[in-house]
Amino acid sequence: MSSLPRFWPAKRAYYGWAIVIASFMASFGEVPVFGPILGLFIQPMEDELGWSRKTIALGFFVGSVTGQFSSIIVGRLVDRYGSRVVVTIAGVFITVALLGLSTVNEPWQFWALFGLGRGSALAGVEIGTSVAVAKWFYRKRGRALAVKGIGQRGGQAILPVLIFAVMSASDWRTAYVALAGLAAITIVIPAALLLRRQPEDVGLAIDGTPPPGTATSRSSSGDNEVSFTLAQARRTKAFWLVGFFMVGTPFVMGGTNLHMVANFQDRGLSDALAVSMLSVFASVSSLSILPVGLLLERIHIRFGAMIMSALVFVAMLIISVADTLAGALLFAVVFGVAAGMRNLVETMLIADYFGREALGSIKGFMAPLRVVSPVGPVYAGAVRDSTGEYTIAFLTFAAMLVGMVVLLMFASPPRLEEARDKVTPSSTLETPDSE
Repeated sequence: MSSLPRFWPAKRAYYGWAIVIASFMASFGEVPVFGPILGLFIQPMEDELGWSRKTIALGFFVGSVTGQFSSIIVGRLVDRYGSRVVVTIAGVFITVALLGLSTVNEPWQFWALFGLGRGSALAGVEIGTSVAVAKWFYRKRGRALAVKGIGQRGGQAILPVLIFAVMSASDWRTAYVALAGLAAITIVIPAALLLRRQPEDVGLAIDGTPPPGTATSRSSSGDNEVSFTLAQARRTKAFWLVGFFMVGTPFVMGGTNLHMVANFQDRGLSDALAVSMLSVFASVSSLSILPVGLLLERIHIRFGAMIMSALVFVAMLIISVADTLAGALLFAVVFGVAAGMRNLVETMLIADYFGREALGSIKGFMAPLRVVSPVGPVYAGAVRDSTGEYTIAFLTFAAMLVGMVVLLMFASPPRLEEARDKVTPSSTLETPDSE
């Protein structure tokens, strides 16, 4: 049995909230390798290095694909050993990658370094922190994940202003050096000091409720939460429908996140106003996450995912025509609420459908299904390079969202008994990790 940190001051509080704090900090620190922040670097890098937007978006693609395939291994490691080592090492890789990005002069250097940073964020920080929080909370899972999500969206709201200030005083290379220091402080240190695998390892119960053995439900605690093994989950229709639904969210939202600032610059907004739209979007997202988390504790996550998809659909229609400040603000608000929901929906869909015991392995196994998702940002960049605008890309995204809602309509929550019935004698020979 592992121990809790002796220096943790809130001895009477449930230690799960320390997990949430560390996850909040790590989610803040990983923001520089996400699309909205990379979008701030597109124009200065384009001006200095002469790269096309598709070339820059390819770095995003490399990082996303690296993260998807690495997640297979990382998810199993998180289930077996916990998130502490995984997130700490990922933070070190992100710090090194951001430092390296300040020195790039060739596309391959950018692709390799941004790929390392983004892949570490997706496979290490994202899976590590989301699984950690979900394993410590059941009844309060929505609000706990919401607090973690505020870290990421808060970073997207605050960092653009700071980055813009650094770029104005120096250049984009100096901004990457500053972001490397931020990653070391906010990811590596909190993860190493605070993260622990699950409450049972330290003699606690999920949600901080009385010891295991009491009859439970979502309204009391999660001791009786039904959990699927990876093998059982794979034998359900819902697993594949949810998996393919989750292909669409990064395809659409990743492409939009990366190009939204450049899109508004193309449409005539000043650099300062275009950057401010990113801050508005992220601020709305951050402010909406906690109310959304409380809502998702009261409605089925399937319906929450449908609402999120509908909001993104509306946002795509708005951004495809918005060429005024008012239109840009409307987009930022609608897309911000939807992005806040995404922080919760993707983890809660898997946790609520399949339980927490094999959550890392299930998330990791699903990740490669999303290998086509990073094409979204590259596709949007290619559309802009060939047509001079992003309109066709945004309308394509809107059409995809209709298909995503249809998938959810058929994704009824699975029953464990049905999955057990489908297990054949040969399937029981799978390795313990996959079980």
